[in-house]
Amino acid sequence: MLENFDIPIKAFNHNRTIRVYTPRGYQDATKLYPVLYMHDGQNVFEDQDAINGVSLGLKDYLDSNEIEIIVVGIDTNTEGEERKNEYCPWVDGEFSKNLLGKPSYTGGKGDAYVDFIVSELKPYIDSTYRTLSESTSIGGVSLGGLISTYAGCKYPDIFRNVVSISSAYWRNQEEIEKLLRNINLSSIEKFYMDSGTTEVKNDERISKGFLESNHRIYNIVKEKIPNSTFLVIEDAEHHYSYFKDRVPGIFTYLLS
Repeated sequence: MLENFDIPIKAFNHNRTIRVYTPRGYQDATKLYPVLYMHDGQNVFEDQDAINGVSLGLKDYLDSNEIEIIVVGIDTNTEGEERKNEYCPWVDGEFSKNLLGKPSYTGGKGDAYVDFIVSELKPYIDSTYRTLSESTSIGGVSLGGLISTYAGCKYPDIFRNVVSISSAYWRNQEEIEKLLRNINLSSIEKFYMDSGTTEVKNDERISKGFLESNHRIYNIVKEKIPNSTFLVIEDAEHHYSYFKDRVPGIFTYLLS
């Protein structure tokens, strides 16, 4: 079952739509469920709500496979550059400048966004739904993978699993590498990463830079988190029609 509600984000002084999936049988059961928080919430569950009409299709996948998990989708802020600002903890760095061929000054609100999830949203979800509050994961696509990785670093005792799909680490490459090197991640149980070889169709240079960025992150992660994985997917582009194909493998990995 899916239900939507709005919740205020105090730091940004506006309301955000939250979408909550509860598994089949939830209403008739008394058990507690693990929780997965995901960014770009309108693109998580159903195509009809997704920007550009293609979602990860999680509602049908979780229902048809009777997977017992609560998934919380946090909608994107679609105003101007706010998605980039909220999903990047730092202003774009030198790797980003070199890849884009020009400087970019977006980013910097990611810390406040993650604090909203931990301090405002998660307490509400845990008090409203039957959650295993200590079994919490976080994941996202592109910049959603960057901010999920940051959340795992800042709150490793809360987010025990991280899912990073085709992540745009390159915008904050230097800073996220530095953070990963200097933080204790021993409490993170699983870390999933993937990237396509053709992230930007018809632009081999940017596609190679995208993949290099992810390789650099994984080279740090695998030394910190024994149960981590990084899949390089041949010919996969940066589009939800490719991202949704990875959903079964992601949940198999998370729930194994």
